[in-house]
Amino acid sequence: MRIDIITVLPELLESPFGASILKRAIEKGLVEIHMHNLRDYTDKSYNQVDDYQFGGGAGMVLMIEPIDKCIATLKADRDYDEIIYMTPDGQTLNQKMANGLSLLKNVIILCGHYKGVDHRVREAFITKEISVGDYVLSGGELGAAIVCDAVIRLIPGVLNNETSALTDTFQDNLLAPPVYTRPSEYKGMKVPEILLSGNFPKIEEWREDQAQQRTERLRPDLLE
Repeated sequence: MRIDIITVLPELLESPFGASILKRAIEKGLVEIHMHNLRDYTDKSYNQVDDYQFGGGAGMVLMIEPIDKCIATLKADRDYDEIIYMTPDGQTLNQKMANGLSLLKNVIILCGHYKGVDHRVREAFITKEISVGDYVLSGGELGAAIVCDAVIRLIPGVLNNETSALTDTFQDNLLAPPVYTRPSEYKGMKVPEILLSGNFPKIEEWREDQAQQRTERLRPDLLE
């Protein structure tokens, strides 16, 4: 999988891709991450990529021209399955969406900034708009990192145990059941006996029941 990220602040994304699971996925060759500084695609003085919005109002807007140039340059080399724009008014990211995105081959993620992008960008180039929640960030970079993390961990070979992702919270619209590790008793708090029984069919039944109960109690909206 190849992910091209268009941003005015590529340095914000150095840390998320430089450690842990995402770093290992890149080193294994399971995913390619390419950063593209939008300022490299403008002819304006001082590498300007934003301007005041027509009609007045507070906040600067990313201009269409450098974005068009960047996307055109990328599309000249390959076809893209999705061109994603990170925006608070997009479709909220969930596990089902992450599962679908993990099956794609080439993806562009455009990070909004300031007051957003010239709306013609959204009309002409964007195929999917994603939000990571009903709140506003300073830019789309952190949201893009969240999308990448949620998607890349689902690619076969990224996790040491490929079944791990299949039992995560929100798979099958259920919260994950409780998990425990050693010691089996700590300050009078004991691990449920069923987990120590070695009876794996019964353990799976217990986990399914716990997942159902936790979802009904904590996130009943997932069952609607």
